[in-house]
Amino acid sequence: MDELPVIAIVGVTASGKSAAAVSLAQELGRPAEIINGDSMLVYRGMDIGTAKPGLAERGGVVHHLIDIMDVTESASVAQFQSLARAAIADCRARGVTPIVVGGSALYVHAILDQMDFPGTDPAVRAKWAAELDRVGAPALHEQLARQSPSAAAGILPGNGRRIVRALEVIEMTGSFTSRLPEPEYALEPVRQFGLGVPNDVLDRRIAARVDIMWQAGFVEEVESLVQRGLRRGVTASRALGYRQVLAYLEGECSLKQAREATIVATRQFARKQAGWFRRDRRIMWLPYDAPMLARRMSL
Repeated sequence: MDELPVIAIVGVTASGKSAAAVSLAQELGRPAEIINGDSMLVYRGMDIGTAKPGLAERGGVVHHLIDIMDVTESASVAQFQSLARAAIADCRARGVTPIVVGGSALYVHAILDQMDFPGTDPAVRAKWAAELDRVGAPALHEQLARQSPSAAAGILPGNGRRIVRALEVIEMTGSFTSRLPEPEYALEPVRQFGLGVPNDVLDRRIAARVDIMWQAGFVEEVESLVQRGLRRGVTASRALGYRQVLAYLEGECSLKQAREATIVATRQFARKQAGWFRRDRRIMWLPYDAPMLARRMSL
């Protein structure tokens, strides 16, 4: 059963990946289950803002790695890799085709490719996190640059979380690289499909999705998650839309400004996603609206 292919469906936000995966699972002609490759769908209660597929949208297809963490917990790439690969191995052992669906190139690479992650030391991380709080991300980035110019060159000065991680790994191992290794599948055979969406169409789809979020009670969802500790969640609180609504709740902007900021930030993120995936020449690209899309993936 190890030779069952892993099918991966990737693409930018609002490209229709989730629906395409469900259609594919239903049309394959053999058992198939979906492995979530989105770091935000793991959080319980983060439903509207992540466009998490509801039970009806899942079409009776089993989904793995959805609603497995509280918003106060931090999802790491290494942890996600371990959970996703365990789910894939379980599917294959049962004769089930795993379908990985994700919009983050880093998470998809971590699941599918040869990629090892250094361990972590809570005490060392806490030390550097405290230093981040004390001096701020730009100053801590300068400190990283003194220790490892190459590591600092690959991390933006405002990305405090990655700076802390780099300093933690350097202290533990003596070195840190911010560059991903050349992709090489660890779970052969793998078939990757990407859903391509023209930018003008994508912009309209993103705006429409944000409108639907607001109409569906997104602000109320964020307010309820605040009561459950959303602000303490290092990862969850930074999710697109949630970050903007938190700013509104803290009086930093109007509700209209939060909505517009969500649209702008999502469009910017989608452009980055497209750039990441387009560099992977192993992906077979299909139009998001191709007739019989699932059929073309299953051939």
